[in-house]
Amino acid sequence: MRIFFTLSALIFSAGIATAQGNGAPGAHFIENWDMDGDGQVTVAEVTEKRGDIFYMFDQDEDGFLSAPEYDLFDETRRADMAENAGGVKGPMQAVNTAMSRDFNDTDKDGRVSIAEFTNNSAQFFKMIDRNGDGLVDTADFEPGG
Repeated sequence: MRIFFTLSALIFSAGIATAQGNGAPGAHFIENWDMDGDGQVTVAEVTEKRGDIFYMFDQDEDGFLSAPEYDLFDETRRADMAENAGGVKGPMQAVNTAMSRDFNDTDKDGRVSIAEFTNNSAQFFKMIDRNGDGLVDTADFEPGG
């Protein structure tokens, strides 16, 4: 379990040095979610990344995040945000909300399926694309952005 947690933290924080060096609001998010490295995130990248995250935490590989698996996901996400994104405040609150169990357990059965998790990608994207241009970049994380 400890190895899994360490691996998860490393995957979540890939590109930290660049993100921290950049200092732009949302740089850590962009570094982790920009799959093609063009400095912006699309809804397709959000959907792909959410799928990757889901499978990373579905430890028993049954296609669902159970309560204990989601607890581990919450713990890992909280630590990553505190360490690398300045905590859960401002625009990062939308990211945290969209990754939460309440947001993703759409049928309210206490566990989250891969379909529930990835089907919420477009809604999540709209929450973080604050300027509505169809792309998420650091401008979407700026105060009042």
